[in-house]
Amino acid sequence: MEFTRAAVEHLPAIVRLLADDELGATRERAEDPLPEAYVQAFTRMEQQTGNFIIVALEDNQVIGCLQLIIIPGIARLGMTRGQIEGVRIDRNYRGKGFGESFIRYAIHEAEAMGCDMVQLTTDKERKGALRFYERLGFVASHEGLKLLLSK
Repeated sequence: MEFTRAAVEHLPAIVRLLADDELGATRERAEDPLPEAYVQAFTRMEQQTGNFIIVALEDNQVIGCLQLIIIPGIARLGMTRGQIEGVRIDRNYRGKGFGESFIRYAIHEAEAMGCDMVQLTTDKERKGALRFYERLGFVASHEGLKLLLSK
């Protein structure tokens, strides 16, 4: 398995992965052609420093994706955090160690970019994901809250 920063040509596979579960199916649109909103979002991310998607490739096929955001801060003596979002592994590759290798890679990348902490959230309905992250050493130390802003 190879890990690399995503390119725009990876977007259809990334969106397919994001849409391939009960929650993602209601949030994403894995259509052909891909909605332009995904390309615009990817372009905005590329214009920022420290905000990118990493893909996991097996035989040049995207089998996983995650977003890594580097967040410099003032709290905790100016700690820089790595925020991991949108983690997905193709259902045909789950339970085989790919996810663990992928998260460990993201942690290594965050550390290499000066992060002293890596944090993530997972939907409360994803009980298996919570157990997975806890097994990797993540601690459910905070309650997360979200406010969806309508457009």
